[in-house]
Amino acid sequence: MTDILSKKLESKIDKKLISKAKRKTLDDGFKKGKVVNEVLDKPTVMTLYKMITDHIIAYVNGAVSAGKESVLFWGVDENDSDVALKIYLVSTSNFKKREPYILGDPRFSNVKKGTKNLVYLWAKKEYRNLTQCFEAGIPVPKPLHVTNNVLAMEFVGENGAPGKSLLDSQVDEDDYKQSIQIILDMYQKAKLVHGDFSEYNIFKTQNGLVVFDLGSAVDLRHPNTQEFLKRDINNITRFFKKRGVSVEDTDKLFEDIVK
Repeated sequence: MTDILSKKLESKIDKKLISKAKRKTLDDGFKKGKVVNEVLDKPTVMTLYKMITDHIIAYVNGAVSAGKESVLFWGVDENDSDVALKIYLVSTSNFKKREPYILGDPRFSNVKKGTKNLVYLWAKKEYRNLTQCFEAGIPVPKPLHVTNNVLAMEFVGENGAPGKSLLDSQVDEDDYKQSIQIILDMYQKAKLVHGDFSEYNIFKTQNGLVVFDLGSAVDLRHPNTQEFLKRDINNITRFFKKRGVSVEDTDKLFEDIVK
């Protein structure tokens, strides 16, 4: 099986990221849980391989952006449609800071100890949040599949380049209204609060705004829901105000959303 996997990866995954996995076996590239570029450890490679054999994706072109907790890869499915593969880093300790967004969410009451388990749960949580939003008609990347630390979803962008965020775009009053509408719809329709809503986590596309990075989103039954909601409103309001856009009173917005 390792022979088949190595050949698959040689032609499908970015050569720079798997230079150590090009041999007939995976031994040298993955000794004792070693990772390649902090992303492609052996379990992650096996997860990608399974996604290929399960026909979820056809191949992976390579990484297109990276953060402290995850790396975004540009994949392609068997219909030549682009797929975003969000691979959560199992080698990072940042996820320990994310426990407050999981503990207290009744959808995830059984949290196993260990960084790997927390990372896998976070991927599952983001997939579920995306699904709830997508089914409620909220503009998010369409969720496609999740296995272990790999989340597959619609690719927002063109030719492997992710779309521009609000931070890197010219914004106007319509963008502000759309942003507030997303917060309201997430709360009233999807029964979620984003928890990390900002200019960094919203794409501006030709068809309107698209919100992403929903791993932090919590169920309305979470004890810190209202605190997170106020923070989301304040953060996005502060951004638009700095850009010279007329904004509404944040306290009034909060009351209108939760009523």
